[in-house]
Amino acid sequence: MILLTGATGLVGTAVLQRLVAARRPVRCLVRDPRGLGEHRVRVQLALGDLADPPSFRNAMRGVDTVIHLAASARDQPAGSIEELNGIATWRMVRAAEKAGVRRFVFVSGLGASPHHRTRLLRAKALAEDVVAASALETTILAASLVYAPEDRAQRLLRRLLLASPVLPVVGRGAAEFQPIWAADLADCILATLDRGEARQRHDIAGPATLTAREVLDVRVRALRRRRRGVMVPEPVAAAGLRIGENLLKSKTPVCWDEVELLTASMTTQAGATGAENLGVQPAAMPAVLGPVVSREAP
Repeated sequence: MILLTGATGLVGTAVLQRLVAARRPVRCLVRDPRGLGEHRVRVQLALGDLADPPSFRNAMRGVDTVIHLAASARDQPAGSIEELNGIATWRMVRAAEKAGVRRFVFVSGLGASPHHRTRLLRAKALAEDVVAASALETTILAASLVYAPEDRAQRLLRRLLLASPVLPVVGRGAAEFQPIWAADLADCILATLDRGEARQRHDIAGPATLTAREVLDVRVRALRRRRRGVMVPEPVAAAGLRIGENLLKSKTPVCWDEVELLTASMTTQAGATGAENLGVQPAAMPAVLGPVVSREAP
């Protein structure tokens, strides 16, 4: 039995589709089963979430492998970024150890470190340390920027383009990424499940290196729009978004912690080699979302 967290998320949806297609027994830890769509009748359900540690113990009964994808890039009413990504992963690993789980698969971010400028990647670094130190067989996949057609970022961008004659670019837009399609990351995750190594770590990146500005250009062209970019200094963007957070709380469309992730590079010198070693040939972002000139990674 495989326990999947984050099954309704960007990567989790793709992983769940593949597990169901392969007829692998799956149990999903979810708050609301309706988010699973048609798959909710094809899997076992465990009700709970990252802020509900007792639900971890119940969900792991009879489980051999945990695929932990649930995460939050913003503070939630039920917990902070640190609680929902770092502490929750620690609790989940401990619950897995007590339940006799064999393997624990965790998705982190390229460049995660205790001193990273973003809260999410600091929390992910803590979670990585907990997973790596576990007595379980462990797999860590550190991914660059993850995207998909019609993902949340694309939907927000569509709304922004309808409302504004210009396109705000936070800072210089010079941070570099090697975007990985959620479907390709899902294929990488499944490729690790039957490998015999007790300790696996894979840096997962797409084949092309794009700056944050180029990523935005790809997304805009995929929507068949053209807008003039206007640079917004980071302190101004942070102050404006935090005002929105104070007013709208968790209902704000986008918060600074999410935007800040686009100001810090997430690359690996190995490029797409990590994915290729798992038998996955990752697609370039322009090929998935739409044509635009990109710079190939060295």
